[in-house]
This record gives sequence, structure tokens and C-alpha cells, in this order.
Amino acid sequence: MRLSYADEMLLFNGCPGVIGLAAVLSGEQPHVDQVRALVAERWAGMERMNCVLEGPDGGGGTARPGLFGRPGRSGRVRWVVPGPFDPVVQVAVARHKLDDLWAESVNRPLSGGVPPWRLFVVPDATHGGDFALALVAQHALLDGRSLATLMRSLMDSPVTARESARPVPLARTGLLAAGRELRTMTAAGQSLPMRPPGRACSSVAVTELPAHTIRSARRQPADGRGATLNELLVGAVAGALRAQYGPVRRWRQRDEPVYTAVPCDLRSRANTGELGNTLTVIRVPLPVDVDGPVARLRACQAAMATVPDRAAVHANVLFPAAEAVRRTGSWVTRFLAGRSRPSCFAATATTAMKWPGGSSTFQGRRLVRTVGLPPLQYPGTVSLTLAQAGDAFTLTVVCNLRPNEAGRLAEAVVTEFETWARMATPSVP
Repeated sequence: MRLSYADEMLLFNGCPGVIGLAAVLSGEQPHVDQVRALVAERWAGMERMNCVLEGPDGGGGTARPGLFGRPGRSGRVRWVVPGPFDPVVQVAVARHKLDDLWAESVNRPLSGGVPPWRLFVVPDATHGGDFALALVAQHALLDGRSLATLMRSLMDSPVTARESARPVPLARTGLLAAGRELRTMTAAGQSLPMRPPGRACSSVAVTELPAHTIRSARRQPADGRGATLNELLVGAVAGALRAQYGPVRRWRQRDEPVYTAVPCDLRSRANTGELGNTLTVIRVPLPVDVDGPVARLRACQAAMATVPDRAAVHANVLFPAAEAVRRTGSWVTRFLAGRSRPSCFAATATTAMKWPGGSSTFQGRRLVRTVGLPPLQYPGTVSLTLAQAGDAFTLTVVCNLRPNEAGRLAEAVVTEFETWARMATPSVP
């Protein structure tokens, strides 16, 4: 089975490519054998969960290039299904707390020979729960929506795909729109400054945000329509970068913007439950140089308003063109992955995730919150995920910068949310 264009881009981008989603639950921890039996029952029939990467040499390894290095051999990589997965291998009890599991997993690609995913029963989850189920996978196998679909399928009352469907706008697109989008995706950008300069290292921070803070922040701008969770996250990241590093014009003394990568799900109502990588990434400029948190939020809303139509250009024009060209050989995907690898392509990646289908229980244990694990990107970057489950909001920050930079940026993002929440009077443009 051939890898999709999105699969190959994620496989050959030179990053570890590990993502995760945890469901934090209250109640008595189940025995791991119970979880294994349920996973085998619910997931064994899903072809994607039984896939193993087969490299050009015919082996069953991960076929990944070296971390942050150049892509390796030029042969074709494909998915194979050697047989059903072994739940004893794939499902285990974690040795650490959830935050420690995330920190340990983010920089360690999963070993080859078996499907590149693991489900952990985490005895000490913290974050208001008694234990957690934490799914970790290679991004080349699954995207964030797939993780949510899989975790929701383990719950006592799995929802149908229709309940969480988000139709992709099928705007009419053509060569002009494709040309504009290509120029946007290839424009020069700024990377995050390393101050003081030094060797980048990974760090992970998980922070809970009070529901009342999010609700109050979403009323901004007070004289406007309010803000979506995605818009708030992008705006908060812009403010956090300004607080940590100053205005962009001081970073490199260049008149170039700093971008965030916003993942966009391309599933329609007909295939909401599809596993794999049915997504694209839209490059959005961050208004770091705009003064004032509300003004930055307005700028983010204007930029984010263009995302659906731009995603339609990717789905209807750019992806089909890339698929047609890459049939000439895997060198096409490797070349494009290399072009998007520098940190100046997107200094940050921002994802807002909502638990599908409302409240949930796992064998009678109540879902308390969800915690995401965004991927570790190229040195000089930061990835952020804001996960919502009911009234529980959890921010995860993954940095490839200075030691402990994730914690500092997480605090700065929370400060931006708190600033919006304190504003009771109508804002002024």
C-alpha cells in the first residue's frame, strides 16, 4: 500500500514525528489485560492499525532518516500488513507519570517491525484524574483527528462519525488561487531567536487552563463576534513570542514575518472517521509586532478567516498536482519535505483539539480531560496543542529551543489568555 503524499511528507521531514493523545480518567485503574482485550476488539479490524513501514531494502523497519538529518536512501517506502498486531506488544503499563511519558516519547521514534503506535496505561496521570490511557504514534501513520477517533472508540458509548463531522469547504479554486497559495507557502520567514545562542534541546510542558478564563477570553474582541479556540491559541502564541523575544523586527534585523503552521483537517462528513493523514498545513503569519493583545487577536482572526478557502486550494489543486508529479519517484516528496524543513518556514505549529461527542466514560470511569502531545519540530521551533474535553482545557507545549523553554512559553501563553479574560469593557480597534 503506497504512502499518501501527506504520509511521505511527515516521514521524510527529518523530525522524530511522534504525536500523542491521552485520556485522563477518574476511578480504579483497569488491569492492562482488560485494556488489551478491548483494544484487540475495537482496533484489530482497522487496517491502518496493523500497518508496518517497509523500506526499499524490503525490511520492516521504520525507514526514517536520521533525526534532523538529510533524508536517506531514495527507494520507495510502503505500508504493509504482515498480520494482526499483538496487543501484548502494543499495550503496556507506563513506568512514569503522564508528563514524564510525554517528555520521554517526544524525541524517540517508535521502533520498527511492529505497527508504529503504542497505548499506555498510566497509573499516575495527575491533572485531576486517577489514571490515563495514552496513545503515542508516528505521525506518518496517524494524524491528530485519527488519535481522537481511536481514543473515542475505546469509550463505553462510541459516537458515530457524523456527530463530530466538520465539512471541508469546497470553494471553487483554480490556477490563480493556487499560484497565490504557492507564493504564500514559499515566502521567506523568521525563525525563533536562540538567546543565548546554543544547542537546541527538547522540552515539554503541560498546563491546565481554567474554564472560566477560556470563556471570558472567547468574548474578545468585546465589540466583535468573539473568538474561536483556534483564533485564541494563535493570538496567544503571538503575544507569548513577543513577551519572550521582543518584536520580530529585532530578531534578525529583517523585514520578514514569523509564521505558524495551522493543521487543517480535510475530511468531509462522508469520511470523518477515516484514519491516516487526511490533513494539510496552512502557513499563517503571526502578528508579533502588533501592539496590544486585542489588536493581535483581531489580526489573527483576519488571517484565520482565510484558512478554509486556502485549505480547499490544497485539497483541490495542490495535492492532486503533487500526487501526479510524485509518481515519477519519491525524490519529489523528499525535495518538498526538505524545502519545508527549515524553522523559518514555520517557527511555531498551533493546534486546537476538541474531544468528539461530548462527555465519555471508559468502563464506567469518567473522562476528566484530554492531553495532547504535538510533534517535536526542527531546532528553533515550538509546537502547541490546546485540547478541550468538556470544560477542561489543557495546553501542551513542545520546544526544540533552550532547556526548559517549553515551561516559559506555556506561562506566557496562559498570561495572554488571562489578559483577555480580565478585559470587561468593549475593546477599541
